[in-house]
Amino acid sequence: MEEQRMDPDALAKAFVEHYYSTFDTNRVGLANLYQDGSMLSFEGQKIQGSRDIVAKLTSLPFQQCQHSITTVDCQPSGVNAGMLVFVSGNLQLAGEQHALKFSQMFHLIPTPQGSYYVLNDIFRLNYA
Repeated sequence: MEEQRMDPDALAKAFVEHYYSTFDTNRVGLANLYQDGSMLSFEGQKIQGSRDIVAKLTSLPFQQCQHSITTVDCQPSGVNAGMLVFVSGNLQLAGEQHALKFSQMFHLIPTPQGSYYVLNDIFRLNYA
């Protein structure tokens, strides 16, 4: 059976909306987006595996935040029909006056079930 693939830009936009709404409301819910071979580089710290990635994200020193996305760029990666997604935006922490600027890159890989998982995730705050 031939799989029907979503338009890459629509796929990237849908993934980004899902990822950040889940991050902002229920970080533990991000676990199913990662697998054992997934890697997160968070401000230069490398973390591998879904369990450890979610442990890192849930241990961040803030409970509430709101991501505001400025740009989403995507490209087919050519590797296993994957997709590169590059995001920039603002991160507003509860109780903070100024938002933080951030960039994040995801390498998405299709699953046999027809969805995608995050193989690579690189996050950086952008300091002025």
